[in-house]
Amino acid sequence: MSISIQDVEHVAKLARLELTEEEKAKYAEQLGAILNYAQKLNELDTENVPPTSHVLPVANVMRDDEPRPSWPIEKVMLNAPDEEDGQFRVPAVLE
Repeated sequence: MSISIQDVEHVAKLARLELTEEEKAKYAEQLGAILNYAQKLNELDTENVPPTSHVLPVANVMRDDEPRPSWPIEKVMLNAPDEEDGQFRVPAVLE
């Protein structure tokens, strides 16, 4: 499968990239090689291969979500650059 220069220009425009003519030709060739390899993978017999989401066995390692005491507000506010009424004060982002 080949990629045209116009395809490369379209992708570059979407990515807001300015490419030279040499880069366009180079990327067209490289992207074509990638698509040719992907096409080769389609030729593999995967009939008896079960679908997987990950190549390694993955287990959930998160702890149970149990309530516990939080830090005292005075200790938390030590990290605040600015504080007002026990809350972090931040610059306004809307006018």
